[in-house]
Amino acid sequence: MRFRLTDDQRALRDGMRQLLARRFDGAALRGAAERPERLDRALWRALGEAGFFALRLPEEQGGVGLGLPEAVLVFEEAGRVLLPGPLAATHLAAGAVPGAATGETVVSAVDGGLVEWLAEADVVRGDAPGAVPMRSLDPLTPLHRVPGRAAAAPDPVAVLLTAAEQLGTAARVCELAVQHARAREQFGRPIGAFQAVAHLCAGMLARSETARAAVYAAAVTADPLDIAAARLLADEAAVRGARDCLQVHGGMGFTWESEVHLHLKRAWVRTHRAGGVTHSEEALAAALTAGAA
Repeated sequence: MRFRLTDDQRALRDGMRQLLARRFDGAALRGAAERPERLDRALWRALGEAGFFALRLPEEQGGVGLGLPEAVLVFEEAGRVLLPGPLAATHLAAGAVPGAATGETVVSAVDGGLVEWLAEADVVRGDAPGAVPMRSLDPLTPLHRVPGRAAAAPDPVAVLLTAAEQLGTAARVCELAVQHARAREQFGRPIGAFQAVAHLCAGMLARSETARAAVYAAAVTADPLDIAAARLLADEAAVRGARDCLQVHGGMGFTWESEVHLHLKRAWVRTHRAGGVTHSEEALAAALTAGAA
């Protein structure tokens, strides 16, 4: 399945990509990793001014009045650059929490037993008493755990936006791997000329394009089962893609000069968001079982 974006959707995607290139490039990413647990409020407000959080809010309420397909496009761009912060929670709070739509208010939410960016949040949706800090694998996603908190059914939109961010990571690590395979030489040839490396890159592309078709389709149908399937494909494309990208980069991929290991760490953390992989697997299994009965 292949989706062709409209001119307006391409303009939205390109505009967000240009904004993020100006405000959060590779140097900014590495700088943010050196000062974890501090959210760039100026960048957050810039996202608000660009309509990132108010994208699906009706125009009569001060929003942009677009839909899920457009939200998926901008969250994919956020995933490409590893934009930090509780993006989905603030996006979902637009119209319900004052200041969320404009980026003046940072909103986090209790997600199962975890809360991202609790210390930086102005508003936390959900009950988070007794939350304790925990060590996060991703230096740009500080986490708190809420003891005794039972996981509730996730919002399907939160699941879809998480899948969109994973899709952005899958596409970005594929680009990084191909760029390195073309530039890095061994035995007088680019390493991409060797079959083992070429197959790794081809697999990354195949998984990311399959996930893109599923995520874009789920954004159109908004069906919870379509979203669950898209989330599983996007998670696999991001995690396996980042691992394969590390393989292509060798030891260089683990250094702080490279962003590759940060993509893998963020992809791992995202697999626990919005019900995690398990919720999507169980939703699909329940539907299959019901259909077979």
